Amino acid sequence: MIDVVASVLAAGLWAGLAPPPAASTGYRVIDTLKVGGDGGWDYLTFDPASRRLFVSHGTHVVVVDADTKAAVGDIPDTPGVHGIAIASDLGRGFISNGRGGTATIFDLKTLGKIGEVKTGDNPDAILYDRASGRVFTFNGRSGDATAFDAAHGTVAGTIPLGGKPEFAVADGKGRVYVNIEDKSEIVALDTKALEVKSRWPLEPCEEPSGLAFDSAHGRLFTVCSNRLMAVVDATTGRVVTTLPIGGGVDAAAYDPATGLVFASNGEGTLTVVHEDSPDSFRVVENVPTQAGARTLALDPKTHRVFLSTAQFGPRPAPTAEVPRPRPSIVPGSFVVLVVGK
Repeated sequence: MIDVVASVLAAGLWAGLAPPPAASTGYRVIDTLKVGGDGGWDYLTFDPASRRLFVSHGTHVVVVDADTKAAVGDIPDTPGVHGIAIASDLGRGFISNGRGGTATIFDLKTLGKIGEVKTGDNPDAILYDRASGRVFTFNGRSGDATAFDAAHGTVAGTIPLGGKPEFAVADGKGRVYVNIEDKSEIVALDTKALEVKSRWPLEPCEEPSGLAFDSAHGRLFTVCSNRLMAVVDATTGRVVTTLPIGGGVDAAAYDPATGLVFASNGEGTLTVVHEDSPDSFRVVENVPTQAGARTLALDPKTHRVFLSTAQFGPRPAPTAEVPRPRPSIVPGSFVVLVVGK
């Protein structure tokens, strides 16, 4: 009886802290920032300290003031750029250059290049782990992670991951979690010992890409190619539940102030999930966005979501080397969508 009462009280306290939203969140596309230029894109990163949005775009990173909506800078010479990581305590940023097999180090204020680090083959996701003072690149082609000192740029080591890594998150306590796309699993890394500590299957979730983290309740949110979001216990690796999302997903974000989880779907929707409790989740709605808007960044102050995309032309004919070619991008059509209330 005591356990039952405690459970009821806990549920009541949770409900008081995070009342469930209505059937509609009110989210919609409220603005479109015209960036222009040519080339593809991957991740966006929002820096709350500077209120700047860092947008990957082909061979450079466009920097946008989130409040004025104006482009305030550009970081060139980042071939095949994938991601951007921010170390506000060091005044530095880091960019993974997929085609270059390198990571660029830049000054957060001036946006000038400080240095470059050699990584594994085709670095994709990149993050800064403050607990170890290290930056990690997750290298898709070599199937490993490169760790280097954020303050000095010296390589600390390489961690074999046993598969193709996608997005990763840090818990702030010396653990990093990374999706392994071709194995449909999450790997937990010790950022100081530079070794794999756990390997968790995600069944029925397949080909995970984007990953988000609720640090307060130890929940990982991984989004998968078979239109599922898996909620995973970050301590045990247990799949708590799965939820339906849109197709073509590539990124996820969690907003601790609202208890909302977002999945950006390339089909042209943004799935919004509410965390009713650490073990109870539900899809609230699928917000229409634009085809190709598959990566996102969250502004925790305004609770707005940024998504990058463009207009598409015809798809090239398949070849033996490229059996599933992507459609062409209309020159100058690259934009950042702002989803808010």
